Amino acid sequence: MAAPELFPVFLKLAGRRVLVVGAGPVAASKIGALVAAGADVRVVAPDVRPEIIESGVAVERRAFEPSDLDDAWIVVAAATPAVNREVARLAEARHVFVNAVDDPPNATAYLGGIVRRDGVTLAISTSGHAPALAGLLREALDTVLPPDLGRWLETAQAARARWAADRVPMEARRPLLLTALNALYERRAVGAEVRS
Repeated sequence: MAAPELFPVFLKLAGRRVLVVGAGPVAASKIGALVAAGADVRVVAPDVRPEIIESGVAVERRAFEPSDLDDAWIVVAAATPAVNREVARLAEARHVFVNAVDDPPNATAYLGGIVRRDGVTLAISTSGHAPALAGLLREALDTVLPPDLGRWLETAQAARARWAADRVPMEARRPLLLTALNALYERRAVGAEVRS
């Protein structure tokens, strides 16, 4: 029987507790994105890298304790395999998702390769099986995204407001958006012809 597929989701972490267990280079690589998301990050580890201290997140220099999971919405387990296993076991009992970095058996959440540009976010996952491939795909997608993606987003937002006011059915919106996006380039082409 094939493993179930992952359910992709984007989380609002602003003001929500995220526990990071471990404070080595892998944990350090996750801190910036969590802080940018507005998460209330708390790091627990006996030894802590200087860049984690400098990030301004709450740090407790000690071993993981079960009570560290109190109030956590998600956990990044970036410690030893034994600690990650214990974190995963205790988090499961509390219904808390765990991103066990490079440790798929102890993970219930996977952080994929991410492209962020002009208000658009794309995430790529290999279900934890090939993180390097997710990184390569992220780089490839970043190169093929239109350079004026911000204009696409503005056009889509304005159209969405009109469609909601006009009660345009969902199934009709995608073709209308494609027409609106194509119009961006038609206007540019006409403008270029007028200037030449």
